[in-house]
Amino acid sequence: MAWACRLGLLLALLLPVVSASTPGTVVRLNKAALSYVSEIGKAPLQRALQVTVPHFLDWSGEVLQPTRIRILNVHVPRLHLKFIAGFGVRLLAAANFTFKVFRATEPLELTLPVELLADTRVTQSSIRTPVVSISTCSSFSGHANEFDGSNSTSHALLVLLQKHIKAVLSNKVKGLNPVGPESQIRYSMVSVPTVTSDYISLEVNAVLFLLGKPIILPTDATPFVLPRHVGTEGSMATVGLSQHLFDSALLLLQKSGALNLDITGQLRSDDNLLNTSALGWLIPEVARQFPEPMPVVLKVRLGTTPVAVLHTNSAALRLQPFVEVLAAASNSAFQSLFSLDVVVNLSLQLSVSKVKLQGTTSVLGDVQLTVASSNVGFIDTDQVRALMGTVFEKPLLDHLNALLAMGIALPGVVNLQYVAPEIFVYEGYVVISSELFYQS
Repeated sequence: MAWACRLGLLLALLLPVVSASTPGTVVRLNKAALSYVSEIGKAPLQRALQVTVPHFLDWSGEVLQPTRIRILNVHVPRLHLKFIAGFGVRLLAAANFTFKVFRATEPLELTLPVELLADTRVTQSSIRTPVVSISTCSSFSGHANEFDGSNSTSHALLVLLQKHIKAVLSNKVKGLNPVGPESQIRYSMVSVPTVTSDYISLEVNAVLFLLGKPIILPTDATPFVLPRHVGTEGSMATVGLSQHLFDSALLLLQKSGALNLDITGQLRSDDNLLNTSALGWLIPEVARQFPEPMPVVLKVRLGTTPVAVLHTNSAALRLQPFVEVLAAASNSAFQSLFSLDVVVNLSLQLSVSKVKLQGTTSVLGDVQLTVASSNVGFIDTDQVRALMGTVFEKPLLDHLNALLAMGIALPGVVNLQYVAPEIFVYEGYVVISSELFYQS
């Protein structure tokens, strides 16, 4: 049964396991991924085939002798996986067994070639998780031969030994168990997986984790459909990320308050412009109310959800923060000087690190300012804009890039990393084409 479970888990490597997946995501595993699993799967399959063989009852002598049989070695020279359109995945493997038969007279070593065939079906469970099950599984054995090629053992005994070993292997194969939601698969599927002769595609809706906490979001009313020919041809995995994914991630950051920040300066620093003296040069009323330099704080609050803009070969963010400018009064309390409605357009550069989608931003064009309220009279926004470009943009970018560097976990298998990923931005969605690397 141990062999059965391990072989089932080997086949389950074909499906992504989402440690922290996202809404509006399509995972497509291509033929190249099957070729990779075929290579890395040989060693674990060899270990899984090291099963225990029950004693053989030897009737050849005058007395019935229970004879111990042990597998010395299993070599898998060939493992092949291919997609079966509309069904799942077929496994074909060739294995060469070396057995030791502990006879009373003298030990005997036998070799036995075995062909394995298994068809796996990928379906959707009642709780909307993918289930990988073995629909058919069988083994075909060749003729057993003595390891040294001497053929000194009687043909009748070899036939009996071969029947015994074949029966054991056959029972082990029939004991294969489906790999269901109780194993490593932890995400919700929108529908039954699509299997073609070239790939298997899964549409995923799952919990998006924010700072380690799962948040359930409403699903997009418009299903995300990943076009057939996108990304890099021949890559192992193709992951499509919809506009809804980016909108949802930004919504969570905004609602949690993670995008808010307070910008302060060092009052006694020579290059500090966040003080009432610097503002007084631009706004006379500030100089009148604060004859002595006092610290100024910019309270940046995102009351409006940032917007992701995805166009072909271009990704951008649009932020509309509300900025309140406060100064320290003589009694150590802060009083509001004025407030601004701000619009910031940012370019967004996406990258993948191991299993996370990360981003960095930079300002596009000029920051747009509108005075929302003022307790210091008339404000010339053109003059204030120059100051804001100095004291506002860099702290905002540093804060935002630190958040985006935390990343969003992409669909992945345990111990499997994205290697040499390429990112493509299309109209309304992003595609990641990547090779895969498995670390055991």
